[in-house]
Amino acid sequence: MPKAKGKTRRQKFGYNVNRKRLNRNARRKAAPRIECSHIRHAWDHAKSVRQNLAEMGLAMDPNKAVPLRKRKVKAMDIDVEERPKELVRKPYVLNDLEAEASLPEKKGNTLSRDLIDYVRYMVENHGEDYKAMARDEKNYYQDTPKQIRNKINVYKRFYPVEWQAFIDSLQKNKMEVE
Repeated sequence: MPKAKGKTRRQKFGYNVNRKRLNRNARRKAAPRIECSHIRHAWDHAKSVRQNLAEMGLAMDPNKAVPLRKRKVKAMDIDVEERPKELVRKPYVLNDLEAEASLPEKKGNTLSRDLIDYVRYMVENHGEDYKAMARDEKNYYQDTPKQIRNKINVYKRFYPVEWQAFIDSLQKNKMEVE
């Protein structure tokens, strides 16, 4: 039901509120999204960051996890004390992270279909004659001989198996023609 006209009070600015502290506390409470899915699923919001990471077998501070020996003092067996190892309650997180890290890196960069067709056309018709390739009518971008040579080298580097098969097929076609 709508309110009667003129009965709503306007909002007044709260001068006694510390906006800086208010924003800082709001930022602190709004926890950031954890990108790693393995860690995110094992995370316990009731515990601190240090406790969560210790349970997963991860280090909060790498400098404290792997302390560097001081160079001035020679290694003395008497002074070296080992801290008790913290109990790893969630080892599956560490195992999943190691398995993910051991996977081979995906080759994400590929060449465009147009560039592949262009290189194949040029090599089919002109072989190794880069000057003739530069004068060819299909050289729409008016590439210089060096630019064409570099494009062909990029194609060789990206697809070595496909390049070798292409060269072999060209050799067979030459043998059949002769």
